[in-house]
Amino acid sequence: MKFTKIRDLIGVALVAGLVTAILLRFAYSELPTLPRLAGVTFGVLAVIEAVLAWQLRNRIAGKPGARPVQPLTAARSVALAKASSLVGALMAGVWAGVLLTVVPLAATSPAAAEDRTTGLIGLVGSVGLVAAALWLEHCCKTPDPPQPNDNVGLR
Repeated sequence: MKFTKIRDLIGVALVAGLVTAILLRFAYSELPTLPRLAGVTFGVLAVIEAVLAWQLRNRIAGKPGARPVQPLTAARSVALAKASSLVGALMAGVWAGVLLTVVPLAATSPAAAEDRTTGLIGLVGSVGLVAAALWLEHCCKTPDPPQPNDNVGLR
């Protein structure tokens, strides 16, 4: 399994953003007000994945008091990280598409101004999820074995 490439995530976000912006412009004459906390979910998931990455990093590095990581646990964490980064990139694009639609309307509509705030919260949470997922994927790498050094420990 290869590591997730940033360019793939950017491509997913760009396509999702463009499709969302186009669909919203043509499908809706007026957008319904979005719930304020609609984008918070991805921020919460980002925090959970960051904590998981921090714990796994300590366990894989063999820190004192940390249990060793089972290979299946590491594989599941990598699968979670890959899926989360893709979903986070997709939703970042969707929130960017919502913002592209709502920002021009914010000067004339108070509901659009509220939707702008909701879109920003969702965009920040989605980007945070991508960052946490990429960090989780990075933390699941096996450490390099220690290299023998002839001078270590000799006097």
